[in-house]
Amino acid sequence: MKQIILASTSPRRQELLENLGLIFQIIEPNYNENILNKAFSYKLIESLAENKGLSVVDKIKVPAIIISADTVVVYNNVVLGKPKDFDDALKMLLMLNGKTHNVVTAVCMINNENNKKIIKSETSEVTFNKLSENEIKNYIYDFQPYDKAGSYGIQELPENFIKEIKGEYDNIVGLPTKLLINMLSEINNI
Repeated sequence: MKQIILASTSPRRQELLENLGLIFQIIEPNYNENILNKAFSYKLIESLAENKGLSVVDKIKVPAIIISADTVVVYNNVVLGKPKDFDDALKMLLMLNGKTHNVVTAVCMINNENNKKIIKSETSEVTFNKLSENEIKNYIYDFQPYDKAGSYGIQELPENFIKEIKGEYDNIVGLPTKLLINMLSEINNI
């Protein structure tokens, strides 16, 4: 099998790949994403994942499969990215409070030998319980979710935050592992 390169510095994505037993190297993508408050489309998110992968292709001198991804939180068809600060995180979480939103992860795989690529997306649905403003503030103080889309990390949320999840949990963490395994099989056969 070719070398696997993860075009991401996300510790959550690294952990998910490790849990699959994959051996990989990390190369930080050099791509500036600016999608805050944009209308959601799969094309938009998939192009972000693709551009992250393409930004590292020239740095790799051995046959490899490059994996890149982008995860966004979508509420009312608007993309909620990473919060700028405490107030921004509070605003986002109050918006999601007691409501259902989608978490979408686009995954791009590039085979650098033949320049073939596969891009697919996974959507999961998350419903928050109705929480007090103090519960939300305490979460932000304790976990400082400033590097997370939608201002939260599903794996660190207190139990009472989530009412229901529909879809793949790993997708909400940042990498849909079932989809990833299928894509790895597919890209090795094209």
